[in-house]
Amino acid sequence: MDRRDLGPNVSGYKEELAKENGMEIDLSKEYADINGSKFRMPYRMVKTVTFSNIDKKELIDQEHAARLQYRLMMLDPVIKARVNYLKSQITIIYNPEGADNIRDKISLKGLLEFLGKEGVHVDQKSIAESDFDYVKEMYSYYFNSPRIREHPPYGYTEAEWKEIKPKFEEETKKQKVEKWQKFLDFQKKYKAEHPQILDGV
Repeated sequence: MDRRDLGPNVSGYKEELAKENGMEIDLSKEYADINGSKFRMPYRMVKTVTFSNIDKKELIDQEHAARLQYRLMMLDPVIKARVNYLKSQITIIYNPEGADNIRDKISLKGLLEFLGKEGVHVDQKSIAESDFDYVKEMYSYYFNSPRIREHPPYGYTEAEWKEIKPKFEEETKKQKVEKWQKFLDFQKKYKAEHPQILDGV
């Protein structure tokens, strides 16, 4: 079916604004101050839960574990999910009931019921839940990192790359200058060999 038959699409942002109009909310709580600038954040304090010692027979194999991870991520209250088949572990960052935001919410019980429908059963003793600061632990980590996370090129250890990196950068800079000079020389030579191209200028 052609989605255009359903009528004009409404953006998620417009839907959010419409939702806010019918709610009594303090918009000042929606903003976070980062390095003197204000940014609107979808979440503040949420929850992270880890389910351990899951029966691998219930996860079946890595492909099924990946599908389960995808289905968890399709839930609106789930911010991030990771299903680790090898460690028999599921980690979920989710928006809990009672959180101070307007996004969709889910309880721990709701997550357990969803996993149960997917054929995965969790022992209550293997559940570790804690608070998760979305701004500090996720947003700042991804978008305002204190340093650039760098990996050495394939085939080099971190120590080897640290040693050869200055020389490599110097050589790259030198090659860039040489390439530009080569282009300017070619341009000059081409103009001298084809004076007609400057007639219309």
